[in-house]
Amino acid sequence: AVSVYAAVMGQPDLALGNAVGSIICDTGMILGLACILMPLPIDRRIVNRQGWMQVGAGLLLVACCVPWANLASMFDSGDAGGGVLPQKLGWIFVGLLVLYMVWSIRGARDGGVMPAEEEAEEEIKPAMRGWLIVLFIFISCVFLVGSSVILIGATIECATRLEIPEGIIAATVVAFGTSLPELVTAMTAVRKRKGEIAIGNVIGADILNVLFVAGASASVTSNGLAAGGYFFRLQFPVMLLVLAVFRFGIATARDGKMARYIGFLLLGIYLVYLILNITVDKS
Repeated sequence: AVSVYAAVMGQPDLALGNAVGSIICDTGMILGLACILMPLPIDRRIVNRQGWMQVGAGLLLVACCVPWANLASMFDSGDAGGGVLPQKLGWIFVGLLVLYMVWSIRGARDGGVMPAEEEAEEEIKPAMRGWLIVLFIFISCVFLVGSSVILIGATIECATRLEIPEGIIAATVVAFGTSLPELVTAMTAVRKRKGEIAIGNVIGADILNVLFVAGASASVTSNGLAAGGYFFRLQFPVMLLVLAVFRFGIATARDGKMARYIGFLLLGIYLVYLILNITVDKS
């Protein structure tokens, strides 16, 4: 909602900044914190299948934003620098999202259902009436869209007053705000000793941030999403770095668990990233 509204309102770098920043926040901060609190159990069959899709989505996003016709301008400051995620590719991303969802559902079915002993532990709640569900969805959508409008306006104002590109504000402050659901889910999963949920939550969110958030945002604007030079100088490299560290953590997992030091490494990268955004890359 935040990224699409930003794109519609003519703030494409804000939309892309939120998508990229959310991946960095999800993988660097949220997964890092979860791994520090509890060595996360790894189901290699699932994390290898979904995890490589996660990395592939990140690489695809960067590749589609690279100005291949003028690589020299990729790192430049100003309006002439950077690249663009075109509208047509936005529609392709949305199409890939549909294929990903179908693929995931089929993979889950092939992997079997929840064991009976785990199902028995789940609290059985009475079914909610259909009209009440629709009402809750409608109210939630109203608050969601309203919050997006307020958030975009506040972001533009902050960027103007601080003289920082809107994309950087979006990649840090806005991305943190839109990643709060993932943070709550991951911390709850750790508290209940369900580390697999924390990992699956982050992997899925990262894939959706590329295919759904960036894709849908690019598809609603004829000019696509602008990726200024600062994306290639900092945002994209850090995004690919945290994804690579996560893959390294999976590859080096012992006894079916990701080591705590991977969590410290991810969280450290995220903190350095925040400092660099504030102190270095403001052009």
